Amino acid sequence: MSIDETAVCVVDDKGAVHLQTSVATDAGTIMEALKPFLSRLRRVGHEAGSLSPWLHPELTALGLPAVCLETRHVHAAMSAQRNKTDATDALGIAHIVRTGWFKAAFIKSEPCYRMRLLLTQRRNLKRKFLDIEITIRHSLKAFGVRLKGTSRGELSRPCASQSANDPLTSELMETMLIADGARGVMEAVL
Repeated sequence: MSIDETAVCVVDDKGAVHLQTSVATDAGTIMEALKPFLSRLRRVGHEAGSLSPWLHPELTALGLPAVCLETRHVHAAMSAQRNKTDATDALGIAHIVRTGWFKAAFIKSEPCYRMRLLLTQRRNLKRKFLDIEITIRHSLKAFGVRLKGTSRGELSRPCASQSANDPLTSELMETMLIADGARGVMEAVL
């Protein structure tokens, strides 16, 4: 089973299994699988994961009583389970939801995830630009060139003048400086 499929298991209040299947990971498809049980459905549990910020609001928008389960609690409850498959995990989650022995995970709002995405990408880009700058400085040190007194973002002029006599370092530094030049675009956007 892949991330494109979700194992679905329906149990009653006594623990008897009424449905065990796998469907596409889509709120509408999951709703179709649960349709015969909608009148008696008390909770629809799913484990917190990378798709939870998308799947949970979709399930609740369809009117399903969705509960996102804390991953650590699910792991602890199912740690003694011998066969680790998606189907047996779904059965285990169904029993956890049936008994009520779980802690619901908090699902943040979409604007919160959008802000997090922006900040994460910004942080990653800043790290990459710093890596490029450090690479440029250390690459030139191997040839005795030390770029002292050069602040961030001002490497192009001293770097070009120091590596002008060597075609290989000149071309490499030019390429690295082009990549480093995207920093200004990034800072303008972010």
